[in-house]
Amino acid sequence: MTRELQFPTLYQTAPHPCPYIHEKTAVNLILDPHFPVTIGLYQRLLQHGFRRNGALYYRPFCNECSACVSVRVPVRKFRPNRSQRRTQRRNEHLEVSFSKAEYSHEHFELYLRYQSSRHRGDSMDDPDPDKYRRFLVDSAVDTSFIEIREVGQLLALAIVDSVDNGLSAIYTFYDPDKSPQSLGTFAILKEIEMARILGLDYLYLGYWIADSPKMSYKSRFRPLERFNTFSGRWEDFNHGVS
Repeated sequence: MTRELQFPTLYQTAPHPCPYIHEKTAVNLILDPHFPVTIGLYQRLLQHGFRRNGALYYRPFCNECSACVSVRVPVRKFRPNRSQRRTQRRNEHLEVSFSKAEYSHEHFELYLRYQSSRHRGDSMDDPDPDKYRRFLVDSAVDTSFIEIREVGQLLALAIVDSVDNGLSAIYTFYDPDKSPQSLGTFAILKEIEMARILGLDYLYLGYWIADSPKMSYKSRFRPLERFNTFSGRWEDFNHGVS
């Protein structure tokens, strides 16, 4: 058996403050950071509810909480709702381009403005370009940038990973002065469109968390599937919900 076919070692982190529900603590399962991650392995990790943060591949593993739910959009079935169609029309004049992930001072400056507006004073609000590179630029997998511009001005940047059956939405940041344009929603709609054009099945959106306004928006993209960590299967997002 080759190393690629072996299952990597998983480690359990020590409890730490939850970044999404502030009164709770969190525990993650993380992949052995020395294990080489192929596209095939990365796809299997996504299919089992894992997420990538820089070079770290992880899944929440909290004994007393199951708030983090891995979700994905089956892109061929997706139909935008009325609000999303308005967002498409509002932004249809914008220029959208795709490129390989690489560092750009223009991107970094927009990232700093976004973090200062959305995450002022927390760990995300950090002017260190090396941390930005490790978080969003340096990648051992197939990572692309989606640039959204208006008359040449950079308004938003979305980072996506590609695997054989889909795209994984890693992060999006945008000009905080343009919040009324719903650029975050527009970026996801473009990611869904990109996946469909490429003939892929899914857009993995990471974790939906009902009690976190920063994460609950993902339920607006329908139909939506969620990963059931008990059965190890993907199911309709509303399965079992009364």
